[in-house]
Amino acid sequence: MPSTFRIPKASLDGVYGRIMTTVARRMWGEVPDNAHVPFHHRPLTRAVFSFEQKVARWKALDPHLKTYAQLASAARIGCSWCLDFGYFLAHEDGLTLEKVREVPRWRETDVFTDLERDVMAYAEAMTETPPTVTDEMVAALDARLGHEAMVELTMMVAVENERSRFNAAFGLASQGYADRCELAPLAVPSHP
Repeated sequence: MPSTFRIPKASLDGVYGRIMTTVARRMWGEVPDNAHVPFHHRPLTRAVFSFEQKVARWKALDPHLKTYAQLASAARIGCSWCLDFGYFLAHEDGLTLEKVREVPRWRETDVFTDLERDVMAYAEAMTETPPTVTDEMVAALDARLGHEAMVELTMMVAVENERSRFNAAFGLASQGYADRCELAPLAVPSHP
């Protein structure tokens, strides 16, 4: 299902728009739908993309755990655009797609380690409204990951919540990034 764009796509014009278009095409082959919405507010666009570049340099948390946490959060929110793009990025990063594919169904499969399951449970608990994170969850993960990685995990889930809620609110849907991978894209689970 294509994006519905609840507000019109902004034209990526001017110097900054041309730079964004060039970089996006070089990195992903096309301009992501979610670049067209914030471009209506250029100071916001610059701030978000600057922040995202900094987020990409965080390295305290194992990248597999980071991916699983982000996808679990996106699945809980129901952001098909984030799942599609996240799956594509996981493929680009060399993660095992058969395993990544199972993230939305992590409770029903046996492909994940106990730590991976705990990370995804934490990501979902943070994503609930209101959050359902417990002292025990934080203590157990902090003991296994260390303070720096625990802080990064928590911020990555918060960042994914921001991304997924923004994209879902503006009607952005799967753009077909996952179709470029050798497996079918992730399915967005339905929640009661």
